[in-house]
Amino acid sequence: MSLLSQQLPFLFFAFVASITPGPTNILILTNSQRYGTRATLPAVAGACFASCAIVLLCGVGPGEALRHAPWLSRLMALAGALWLSVLSWQLFWSPAVSLAGEATRPFGARAAATLQLINPKTWMMAMAVVTVFAPRQTNPIATLLFQAGGFLVISLLCLAAWAWLGSSVHRVFKSPTALVRFQRLMALWLLACAWMGFFN
Repeated sequence: MSLLSQQLPFLFFAFVASITPGPTNILILTNSQRYGTRATLPAVAGACFASCAIVLLCGVGPGEALRHAPWLSRLMALAGALWLSVLSWQLFWSPAVSLAGEATRPFGARAAATLQLINPKTWMMAMAVVTVFAPRQTNPIATLLFQAGGFLVISLLCLAAWAWLGSSVHRVFKSPTALVRFQRLMALWLLACAWMGFFN
């Protein structure tokens, strides 16, 4: 049996974990809505490469600390929920911005990567990879590298789809009032995702 066929369940898991709504997806969507797809691509890359690095970190050993130190996981979850609450507040009260206008402060690669480091969903996904889909073959490093690379490609495609969806919002919501309502809905969704992740 080939490595690809052995890892099909993992690849499906990676797709579901990447495409389902979460804090990163919502921030990518709203960033693209405000500044356009091209300006959002660095954030997409930053988030995906950081997630890939977390999978590798959990797979080679240091991630085991999170399993044996529940307080550390809880502290990270609290920090992430608080930071996302601040971002949600800013998004809720920000005015609608036309894509034709000046893009002043888009969500960048560094901020997206930082979000992944404190995002409980990312760490739980990475821990699932190394516990449920842990390499058991004679060459576990090769399997882990395949998993990290596969997750990177899948997450890039999924977040790029969210970025494209965000830039399409302007074709649906054509008035500033409609855009503000959309942004506020996304802000509330972001807030809900942040605290659901903390209380899970």
